[in-house]
Amino acid sequence: MGGERIAPYTGIHSTQHSIGEAWLISGVEGSETTVDAGPDSGLTVTGLVKRYGADLLGPANHERFGNEFPLLIKIIDAADDLSVQVHPDDRLAHERGQKNGKTEMWYVIGADKGAALANGFKRPVAPADYQRLVDTGEITDWLNFNTIQTGEAYFIPAGRVHSIGKGAFVAEIQQTSDVTYRLYDYHRRDADGKERELHTAEAFDAINFNDCDGKAVDYTPLRDLPVTLVDCPYFTTDVLALHNALIRDYSDIDSFVILIGIEGKATMTHDGEEVRLSPGKAVLIPASQPDVAIHPQGKVKLLETFIKRASEHENATTQ
Repeated sequence: MGGERIAPYTGIHSTQHSIGEAWLISGVEGSETTVDAGPDSGLTVTGLVKRYGADLLGPANHERFGNEFPLLIKIIDAADDLSVQVHPDDRLAHERGQKNGKTEMWYVIGADKGAALANGFKRPVAPADYQRLVDTGEITDWLNFNTIQTGEAYFIPAGRVHSIGKGAFVAEIQQTSDVTYRLYDYHRRDADGKERELHTAEAFDAINFNDCDGKAVDYTPLRDLPVTLVDCPYFTTDVLALHNALIRDYSDIDSFVILIGIEGKATMTHDGEEVRLSPGKAVLIPASQPDVAIHPQGKVKLLETFIKRASEHENATTQ
């Protein structure tokens, strides 16, 4: 159900067609990405954490996450409506023997005409009606579908039922977790005539049936200044729309930073070292690096994500 946009967008050389996802930075066991430049080239993200510890993650994050890299960065291209799904929160995930729950966000890189995302319900759903709505397919009538535009952002906390619609091309930032409960998949069948496995019972305990707050993030883009899209205990994500060079000071955040290329090209410099960033590329900046200078080549759009100290999130909300 993937499309044809990921390879040309990211510059991946692939003969594969219908690519649904590209994992730019991943510490998920069995699907770890590797460093492709510099003295640590070839080392996995998990290997980086084990080698550098708090110097990479930041002391607070290293204490919180140990040797696990806490974020997963993806690009998703939906050539068809993807399954309706939900993710558990940390509490439920731990009860079921999993490391983490899954809170995430989407940033719309591109959208075909009429493309939509489902994010939460239009109105509260009675738990007693859940199985019937799933069995009949009426669950889609209760979903809050948003027709999307390039540049929009959506926050998806654990427990929110959601789905990516046909024609959506998005960047996804999430907790390191590959736990997904599919509750509806449009009764599609594979080549053997079998429907895809669903997890309706597991999903039931994860769903927030009163979650009806799935609108696009309300933000105003600013030129050459960071604008916060999402600020939650699991990540903070800003968008940077740059026309001129900018020095980003990270000395106070006690966290690694990931820069994700969305539009245009830029060069980043620090202490004489230079790294290039283009669409579909991600750069991991260690917590021990206090700043970086970003030099755009024309107009550039980047996402910037990191994890604040837990104490800073007592009153944190989506912007």
